[in-house]
Amino acid sequence: MTDSPAAFPTDPPPDYRAGFACLIGRPNAGKSTLTNALVGEKVAITSSKPQTTRHTIRGVLTTPAAQLILVDTPGLHKPRTLLGERLNDLVRETLLEVDVIGFCLPADQRIGPGDQFIAAELAELRRGRRRPVVAIATKSDLVDKARLAEHLIAVDRLGQWDAIVPCSATRGDQVSEVVDELVAHLPVSPQLYPDGVLTDEPETVMVAELVREAALEGVRDELPHSLAVVVEEMVPREGRPADKPLLDVRVNVFVERDSQKAIVIGRGGSRLRDVGTRARTSIEALLGQRVHLDLHVKVAKDWQRDPKQLRRLGF
Repeated sequence: MTDSPAAFPTDPPPDYRAGFACLIGRPNAGKSTLTNALVGEKVAITSSKPQTTRHTIRGVLTTPAAQLILVDTPGLHKPRTLLGERLNDLVRETLLEVDVIGFCLPADQRIGPGDQFIAAELAELRRGRRRPVVAIATKSDLVDKARLAEHLIAVDRLGQWDAIVPCSATRGDQVSEVVDELVAHLPVSPQLYPDGVLTDEPETVMVAELVREAALEGVRDELPHSLAVVVEEMVPREGRPADKPLLDVRVNVFVERDSQKAIVIGRGGSRLRDVGTRARTSIEALLGQRVHLDLHVKVAKDWQRDPKQLRRLGF
């Protein structure tokens, strides 16, 4: 994940800050897109579908004055399955471990029950063990100035925040202001990660996420909740010239029903080939080498409700 050997700076300033920030919000609030914009590289998958994020992804932003380690969580939601309950537990555990929280509220959507639910959780957290919370009005590029002003007033009324910042991660508007507000609440500390590190996620997890991102595009609304991806193996192809290495990557895509398997594969395998092409391009960019991607679609019946299967699939 680095272009050169990672190293810590030899003489950081005495007021250097470093710590962890958690981006929280209801599903599809723009958390993953903002994570990527803050880090400057793609470390979290994005999708127009809810519940895209299944794991906490740490993105690391290092500057001469601070190091901000971003934890991107699944969206808090009213769970309908065992998987949903575990995702919510993951968010709550994360909130207790970070130095500052960024609460993402998309400007193109009215404040709703999901936002109120999260605001109540944050209020409870602040009563027990105070954590600074910065309210971030994401997707500001999708609304006009009058609608944005209306949204910011609604955000202010929703709770007590240490700051409110509107931003557009896709256009880059006020992303640096978000960084400044989050960094202001970090403790004085030396760097926690060496220079050049962008994420601490294992490559297998990143590869699985890129495959799932490609598989989520253009499918029916119910499919994202039923899709899980597991990397079976990543091994160098034997007998390749040293200057032309090839990595064999075998990946299983799990769905819950045969009808969903047919959706992922498509007529004559057309969709699966398209998924493989898009995923392979992203994986090669991530790993910096050519990849042979071998995708297999399998049915794991009702895996979201089965504790044994959840463990097997990494949840």
